[in-house]
Amino acid sequence: MQQLKPVTKQDGARLRKYYQNCGYGLCEYSVGVKMMWRTTLHPAWTESAGCLIVKNTIDGQEVFDYPVPGPDGDENAALEDIERYCLEKGIPLVISVVPECKVARLLGRYPYMRVSDVRTWRDYVYYREDLQFFAGRRYSGQRNHINKFRTKWPDASFRQLTEADDAAIEQFWTDYEAEFPKGDNRKAKDELALAKKMLKMVSKCWFVAGGMFDGEKLIALSLAEKCGDTLIIHIEKALYSYTGVYPTLVQAFADAFGDGCQWINREDDAADRGLRTSKLQYGPAKLAPKYRFEPQNELIRHVSEIPALKTERLTLSALTEADISAYNALVLDADRNRWWGYDDVGGLGGPMEERSFFEVAQRDFENRQAVNFAVRLDGKLIGEAVLYRFDCRGGAELGCRIDKDYAGHGYGTEAFSAVADWGLYKVHLSRIVAKCYRENQASYRMLSSCMRKSGGDDTFFYFEKLV
Repeated sequence: MQQLKPVTKQDGARLRKYYQNCGYGLCEYSVGVKMMWRTTLHPAWTESAGCLIVKNTIDGQEVFDYPVPGPDGDENAALEDIERYCLEKGIPLVISVVPECKVARLLGRYPYMRVSDVRTWRDYVYYREDLQFFAGRRYSGQRNHINKFRTKWPDASFRQLTEADDAAIEQFWTDYEAEFPKGDNRKAKDELALAKKMLKMVSKCWFVAGGMFDGEKLIALSLAEKCGDTLIIHIEKALYSYTGVYPTLVQAFADAFGDGCQWINREDDAADRGLRTSKLQYGPAKLAPKYRFEPQNELIRHVSEIPALKTERLTLSALTEADISAYNALVLDADRNRWWGYDDVGGLGGPMEERSFFEVAQRDFENRQAVNFAVRLDGKLIGEAVLYRFDCRGGAELGCRIDKDYAGHGYGTEAFSAVADWGLYKVHLSRIVAKCYRENQASYRMLSSCMRKSGGDDTFFYFEKLV
């Protein structure tokens, strides 16, 4: 996956290439939300396998939108890139705001996961015709309000807003703030500030904007974006002193810009009681769920402590304080570890101390990211076998290294096979993979004896064992 870069105003056209035909129907899958809520969501994006990948950072946690494919996009490949990114960074895999149409795909992809669907996140989605016509008995209240508005302000008219209306829009914000009912609400004030910034982008081709005018005075405005068959309303503001202007604006906007759309999404209610009441009064066709998927690996589900595994000659068990000296010698043997493929010292991210490597192994198991087995002969540590890189899809990688004084006796093969069998039959993995440098003939022979070769490149040979 190419490097993720923060969303800027200059990225709108690139994002829009994916969002304009996106059928997810959720407000997060739009340029407007990414632009308006940049300081909250901290979105960063890249393109991969013909898909748009967006990562958000919320309260310090990195979470991903579900990939948005282009015409030839490969969603599975994009998901693999997201999974690989999380593995390499050592962070939990979280795919958030997943649309309902993609739930089955993720349920089939990950054996274990936590799934949430918070009521507050759900978007209010309406049939376009309902808001355009307000037909039927259930909309009698909206029709009455519109009739009162039209009676009192018979010359009020609706039209599209362009950059030529900048002065009218600025005056609208002045008038709006003068009667703003939530002036002491910090969250509402922040949202208002963001709305002002968004209206400065009214000329952007991916947005549509319209306003209700009383003569030359702008009294209500709305800004939206068409994504697939859904018109997503990003901003909807009106002067409260004009009774009935809100339903009048809603109807006029749907009539002017709803052509070709089946749905109108008026976004979530942010747990605001007044907004919730108002949005429900307009009779949503559905409250669109936004699922949060947190795939979990098999260690989380099945392993509470590192077990002791016994083979014909060896015992494999958790590292202990008494192993620290021998373990450090194993890890710091540069000549031996040129084939290990990982810089243990560089991976510390700080100064090396006597307990550093031991504590890394402990922490990795506490976080259920890896299992470090001490390989023991007659109780003495002579190597380690590490099961790590759990992909949350039933797979993990296995590595093994043996002290040079004990090399050539088959201990690596014995330890490797024991941990592989434990992973497959006790931890319920379905696939264990391993690799070795092409020049490392000893490892090649060892892996060939207990696994199936699955490929190679200029650097490595790859192996796997399946059940």
